[in-house]
Amino acid sequence: MAKIVSGRVTHRHDGELVVFHIGMTLNRWWRPDLWFPVLRVMRPMLAELSEDPDSGLLGYELLFNGKGPYAVQYWSSIDRLYDYASAGSLSHRPAWTRFNAMARKHPDAVGIWHETFIVERAESMYVGAPAMGLPGATTILPVEKRHHRARARLADGALTLPEDG
Repeated sequence: MAKIVSGRVTHRHDGELVVFHIGMTLNRWWRPDLWFPVLRVMRPMLAELSEDPDSGLLGYELLFNGKGPYAVQYWSSIDRLYDYASAGSLSHRPAWTRFNAMARKHPDAVGIWHETFIVERAESMYVGAPAMGLPGATTILPVEKRHHRARARLADGALTLPEDG
């Protein structure tokens, strides 16, 4: 079990911050021969990124909803995210090529989706929870009295600063 961080904490991050959601939909759940190969490539990609301190990946959370698994990833820059996605020598590009070949043969069996957010300001609050989400991917800070309300945390640009800030 992950270590619980006591008290009320928030996050701090200096520089660019990108939040990237990526997932798959199990449209034909009875066809694990089609969706399982897609599912099994995510962990090795995340391991590859996590082992490289220069990859730009700050952290991630693996989740599951009613449509299938997905990951919320935190990146230090949009350029590093795009560099990883297009690098032929790393795991993503070959996996994407294999997925596209499978999708041409079996349309609509498995869906892939992603959303990318460049974050200018963000607020977070975690109480008695493990370090995860933004605090897990960036720097954990105790919540000061002046930041007890979400509105104050979001209004204070000190929690997520631009690079020159």
